[in-house]
Order: sequence, then C-alpha cells, then structure tokens
Amino acid sequence: MPMHVIYGGTFDPLHHGHLRLALEVSERLGNVPVNLVPCHIPPHRGETGATAAQRLRLLELAIAGEPHLNIDDRELRREGASYTADTLRQLRNELGEDAPLVMVVGTDAFASFDRWREWQQIPGLAHIVVVRRPGTVLTPKSEPAKLLENRAAKSIEALGRQASGLTFELDPPWLDISATGVRERISSGRSARYLVPDTVLAEIKKMGLYGACPVKNF
Repeated sequence: MPMHVIYGGTFDPLHHGHLRLALEVSERLGNVPVNLVPCHIPPHRGETGATAAQRLRLLELAIAGEPHLNIDDRELRREGASYTADTLRQLRNELGEDAPLVMVVGTDAFASFDRWREWQQIPGLAHIVVVRRPGTVLTPKSEPAKLLENRAAKSIEALGRQASGLTFELDPPWLDISATGVRERISSGRSARYLVPDTVLAEIKKMGLYGACPVKNF
C-alpha cells in the first residue's frame, strides 16, 4: 500500500527550512508525497501572526510546481484547537487499517511529546519520523526518548511494511531557520530574502503581514 506522510506545523510563515526538510523526508521515504498540514489554532502557543487563510495562501505559493509536496488543510477546516491525535484518527478512518501512515516531527517538538493530548494513542495510529534539529536533544530516559528507542525501526523501509507503531530518527541537512526569526526580521524592516521563497515574501509584503511595510526594502 502507498505510504501517506504528513508534516504538520503552524507555518507562520513557511520558510525554506520547512520546505527543504519536507523534500528530504520525501526522498528518504522513496520519493513519496509529503502532505503539509497547517494547524488552525496551535494549542501550545499564542495567536498566529497571520490568519489561517493567509498562511494557507503562503503555502500554496511556496509549493507551486513541486510534485512531491501537497497541502492538507483539514485542520484549518476544523473548529477549535488542532490536535495531532484527532488528525491522525481522521486520516486512519479514511485510509483504512492497513495503510502505512507517517507523521514527521522535529526533535524540538518531540521533546515535549508526552505533553501532547492523547500522546499514548498516537503510535497506534501512525509511525513517527523524528528529524534531528541542531541544538536540541531529548532528555535521557524521558518518555519521548524511551518511545523513540523502544519502537525504533531497523530501517526506514520497515515503515512501509506495517500501518503504524514504529519510530525512525532522521538526520538530514538542516537549514537552521526559524519562523520566529523571520517574523522578527520582517517587523524590524530587515531583509528576509533567501529565508523564505520570493513569492512568499512578496505576498507577505502585499498583505502587510508580520509588520511588513510596502515602503521597506525586502
């Protein structure tokens, strides 16, 4: 059965680090499509700098013409906070019990995995690919560290041979870009070029997002 891969996030805004990571995952999993899942209301942070519709528009511009990246906007269409377990449960119902389902998460987010709602149910719904992020390590013997070790797949190919339940750690080249840093640059009038796609930056400027001003040089 084809593997279904999701990579969720606030994407506020989407930047080249997100895009490069998604493509690296796609290649390592055999050039399967990666579905970017923008969250509606992030449960663990404050309000986003751009609305759901604006973030979706930036995503559409960013991946235009890239066959290995898709957008799944189900969380934007769902009321309330966006919880991974709800999304995975919905996908599992759509895909069936036997289809391999993979969720991608960085080590920075996975470090607090045991504080996610219904986190213990997630391995029964999907595989978890943890992408190492520079400067972030899991606390030894923490619940996330034990989960990553105890369910570790022997190879990445193993993820395609069962529906869920395995973990795999990837260490791809990482562009150390943060959405927070991008927002701060834009709001202070500094250049954010080459941190986000030019089409995305032009749209940010057009919509006046993150404190962007049309008279500033981006």
